[in-house]
Amino acid sequence: MTRPVLPPDLNALNYQHLRYFWTVAHEGSIAAAVALLGVSQPTITEQLQALEAALGTPLFVRRGRNRTLTEQGHLVLRYADEIFTLGRELLTATRTQTEGRPLRFSIGVADSLPKLTAWRLIEPVFSLGPLWRVTIRSDKTDRLIHDLASDALDLVIADAPMPSGTRVRAYSHLLGDSGITVFAASTLAAQLTHGFPQSLDGAPLLLPGEGSLLRRHVTQWCADNGITPDIVAEVDDMAMLQLLGHDGVGAFCAPSVVEAEVQRTFDVQVVGRLRGVRERFYALSAERKLRHPAVLAIADSARRRLAAKRRGKG
Repeated sequence: MTRPVLPPDLNALNYQHLRYFWTVAHEGSIAAAVALLGVSQPTITEQLQALEAALGTPLFVRRGRNRTLTEQGHLVLRYADEIFTLGRELLTATRTQTEGRPLRFSIGVADSLPKLTAWRLIEPVFSLGPLWRVTIRSDKTDRLIHDLASDALDLVIADAPMPSGTRVRAYSHLLGDSGITVFAASTLAAQLTHGFPQSLDGAPLLLPGEGSLLRRHVTQWCADNGITPDIVAEVDDMAMLQLLGHDGVGAFCAPSVVEAEVQRTFDVQVVGRLRGVRERFYALSAERKLRHPAVLAIADSARRRLAAKRRGKG
């Protein structure tokens, strides 16, 4: 077999220089890249200068404290995006072929998502085979996105797309949506089921914390329907909120896609469903087009499950 010969100029292209450039370009400034990469500002400056010297063209122009890409800089960034996407695919392909060495897959789950919902969305990754070792982290979405950008996570499951204006290079993939169901312990449910939804007016209700889209959906629905429940608790941790519901402290809401699991796990009853309200779920990925086999398994299964539930009016 003939050995491929690299063009002489390619020897000057340094992968590390390119990674520093790629990070600064997406973060918008060296200071932001310093915080993300954990290296000093002079180190990044030197790496950028070395890359510009190797390519023979300036890649940035200064705009106050920020750096703006030149026309050539935009060209280099498009290639860098592809290079690092291929690099991740290379690692995935080689690790799966290494006998006895598990392939790690790290998932971030937004803490505003009910845990049962999150579990149903990520469950398919555990059927991929024994070579996979899965890590699951629950945290605020913005911190998870930061870790996604630094390759500490492979995927983030969230109830909202990437925030507008973010400089992190990541993409939102809609998995589907679900209705919202109101649950309560049996005694309270017996009182609220009759006359629903007006029965919720003045009734004890548990709400997720301020950062939750589920909370916004529920409060907006109440306002639109002229219903003023008695908010007895606001709870950031959805598992804790559902345990309070189990103990009869108040009614609570969760996505209809896990209605049966919520009833079974927390021994609660369905009070009713919020007509016209849908909760959406997203996969946030560094890939514009999903290629990672674990990510594809999660996305495909979630879309089928949510679409089936929607057809069933859930």
